[in-house]
Amino acid sequence: MPEGDTVFLAGKLLDRALAGKTLVRGEFRHPELATVDLAGREVHGVGTVGKHLFTRFSGDLTLHSHLRMDGSWKIQPAGAKWAMPAHHARVVLMTDDVQAIGFRLHDLKLVPTTEEHSLVEHLGPDLLDPQWTDEHAALAAANLAAKPDRELGDALLDQRIMAGVGNLYKCEISFLLRVSPWTPVSEVDPARAVALARKLLVANAWRHEQATTGDLRRGRRTWVYERTRQGCFRCGGPLLVAQQGDGPYQRPTWCCQRCQPGPVPADGLPRK
Repeated sequence: MPEGDTVFLAGKLLDRALAGKTLVRGEFRHPELATVDLAGREVHGVGTVGKHLFTRFSGDLTLHSHLRMDGSWKIQPAGAKWAMPAHHARVVLMTDDVQAIGFRLHDLKLVPTTEEHSLVEHLGPDLLDPQWTDEHAALAAANLAAKPDRELGDALLDQRIMAGVGNLYKCEISFLLRVSPWTPVSEVDPARAVALARKLLVANAWRHEQATTGDLRRGRRTWVYERTRQGCFRCGGPLLVAQQGDGPYQRPTWCCQRCQPGPVPADGLPRK
């Protein structure tokens, strides 16, 4: 699932392409919205909350979308060949000079703009909220500490605690805290975990490349995430790779046992 910074950047690019323009074509290829026509509406702007996208139109109307695992928005000049096959398109928004196509989008819903908050009110503080304050940080830290026995990795992915962390940052935050992702939350400083999460997302919010090491060169961008072959970026040692989470929430998780002391699953395998 995309990280919050990926969704944030998608929202900013959509806003730059569409805001202030009138749609000449606005259609859905989605069972519940197939009869809706947005042509003639002005795009007021695009915003994000955590991993949720909100495209706002004239007439108090907002389109909510979620990328989930495989969704994406592609922005191209009007008339250009689509970046993906047409049967993957779920939303088509076109102006006189640009087209924004939503491919494989999930959770599509049209709601009154005044009510869009109802779709995200269950979330914790948005780590990329431009109005972020110390109060947001304190609330996220309190949310994280509320279940001290919970595994850190699972807690970091819980959008009800703080919104925006995905599997990449889960692994990298655990590494930077020098603990295994299976470590109980009670053994880490929740305020530091929140601060690291925000720092990493803010650092990567305006670029497509995601780096937690400060090095944007290929193969040097993360400490442990997806470094199965290369090993730990800090010590060079083999990484343990195992699933964390239950059912559909399971995610492959990377950990360096040399740099990250703490519990690991019995079926975790050191790999390099």
